[in-house]
Amino acid sequence: DKAPLSKSLLLVPSAISILLTLLFQHYQKFFAYNLQAIKEDFQIWRIVCGRTICLDLKDTFCSSLLIYNFRIFERRYGSRKFSSFLLGAWMLSALFDLLLVEIAEYIFGITINSLPSGFLGPVFALFVPFYSSIPRVQVTQVLGHFSITNKTLVYILGLQLLTSGSYIWILALSGLVSGICYNSSILKVHQILCVPSWVAKIFSWTLEPIFSSAEPTNEVQVGMGATVDIQRQQRMELLDRQIMMSQVAQMRRQRQQQGGMINWNRLFPPLRHRHNANYQDHRPSEQDTPPPTEVSEEQVARLMEMGFSRGDALEALRASNNDLNVATNFLLQH
Repeated sequence: DKAPLSKSLLLVPSAISILLTLLFQHYQKFFAYNLQAIKEDFQIWRIVCGRTICLDLKDTFCSSLLIYNFRIFERRYGSRKFSSFLLGAWMLSALFDLLLVEIAEYIFGITINSLPSGFLGPVFALFVPFYSSIPRVQVTQVLGHFSITNKTLVYILGLQLLTSGSYIWILALSGLVSGICYNSSILKVHQILCVPSWVAKIFSWTLEPIFSSAEPTNEVQVGMGATVDIQRQQRMELLDRQIMMSQVAQMRRQRQQQGGMINWNRLFPPLRHRHNANYQDHRPSEQDTPPPTEVSEEQVARLMEMGFSRGDALEALRASNNDLNVATNFLLQH
């Protein structure tokens, strides 16, 4: 729901890739990312075909799973802004592909005539906003030292995609660089490489009814956000979050049995019990009370997108000195 572009990128390229692999193998040559044909024969159309459809089913599977996980950005920013990011990353990564190939040939003497085909540059570019804007929440630990978070599986999929071909590292590097350029607004790239509003309206009238999903009607309404729009956008993440919270609760029970659980109530007063009588009796005077910590509205918005109320988000960030990870863990455990 609320991610028609992600759904189209998940279904259409995957279907074409499967058809080319199983039924129309003699047409695969038209979708090969042949750099030699682009540079010497000026077959510019190969940039579009070669950088859209994967010819390797392993790459198709991994990139489809990554697009499925990155659908949260379309729900957060809207289809037009999400498509503008993909368009900008696609065009910038195409330029960086050619540049990196020339650098590799000039420095290392490696002649690269073709690269793995597919929509890989924008997929790797999406790791930049994923790393910078999605909160990292610890789920469990392996061997007592290695943390497993809500983002670990996505990074493993990216690593699997990175190791699936010999020269796919060029696509990954160009995608990451293009994602950094677009996400950090270097040289106002986001204003130049964007989808015009009239184009977005045309696609919303024609393609969105085809790929849009019906809004779930048989689910129990839950307060996952501050507005109805946020609740609708995050409803499909409810199951993942419930699993994560159940794992956190299980960890708490295990630590209580072992006697090694951190006493959060001793470090931070519980959010929902801060105004009880005992706390009011022992609260400091107005002269001794330190000034409130400045809270970033961006971090408050991220916590609210995860389903917490604005008041709890503010209290948790102030109590944790604006540490987003500590505040998230604190809210999940209380």
